[in-house]
Amino acid sequence: MVDSPNTDQIYLQTRDSAWRVRAQRGWELTRTMLANPTTVIGLTIVVLLILMALSAPWITEPNTPDAYQMPRDWSAVRVPPGSPGHILGTTNRGGDVLYGVIWGARTSLKLSLMVVSLTVVIGVVIGSVAGFTGGRVDEVLMRIVDVFLSIPELIFALAIAAVLGPSFTNIILALVVVFWVKYARIMRSQIIRIKQSEYIDAARVIGDSKLRIYLRDILPNSFTPVMVQATLDMGNIVLVGATLSFIGLSEAGIAEWGVLVSEGQAGISAGRWWAPTFPGLMVFLWALAFNLVGDGLRDVFDPRTESAR
Repeated sequence: MVDSPNTDQIYLQTRDSAWRVRAQRGWELTRTMLANPTTVIGLTIVVLLILMALSAPWITEPNTPDAYQMPRDWSAVRVPPGSPGHILGTTNRGGDVLYGVIWGARTSLKLSLMVVSLTVVIGVVIGSVAGFTGGRVDEVLMRIVDVFLSIPELIFALAIAAVLGPSFTNIILALVVVFWVKYARIMRSQIIRIKQSEYIDAARVIGDSKLRIYLRDILPNSFTPVMVQATLDMGNIVLVGATLSFIGLSEAGIAEWGVLVSEGQAGISAGRWWAPTFPGLMVFLWALAFNLVGDGLRDVFDPRTESAR
């Protein structure tokens, strides 16, 4: 017969020990991540880009009711960088490139945060139901996930955004539909693995409910790979979103890097390189920075990836 008080004590000791180990490991992982030069470079670029996005209303003066819309100066069309009032030049429609670069960072931050937040919530819920319930529910949900994963992300997002119509909001919806499946797959595998841990068995023995076990013991221990994937997607989402905007699936005139590249591409052959170059460089830096940080997190949380190199 199981001695309940002894089981309670073992369970509490096991869980407290696990939390202490995680706290200590967290400090060690932080030091390890900051010791990686490429991760520090990526983190520095991310911080600078976010600061630029957050300070956009104070470092620019919007001339339109909607600050996300590019102001147009038709008296200064296609002026080169260094011109008075237009440090980075203007597009062929009189849009200030510097304004578009700064507010494009804010647009990209809004896009990536909204898409990542929604996809994480949807993916975690569906993955949790599949992994924790198992059986036929798990089988059905995973087959749906397999169908979504079988379609290339860019093509799938392009098809959805084209059907919904040109709109920045529709781009967000299209990306949410495309990106949630990865989180569902990751969460399911994590829950199945953690369910086999000793402290989960101890929690069952002392009579904790399934909901309590999930919220206190399984969910907090399942978020490491989700966090890594979310960091990587912060860059990938902006890259895909800029691609959709570039081909005309966003509102015309919005301060967004893909729209700026689209407006400026026609002038490249005429030597007007600045309009597409600066916003294109920002897309590159954004994607590169978050991928460097995500790779650093992945190497820190999973030493096997580092040892395999």
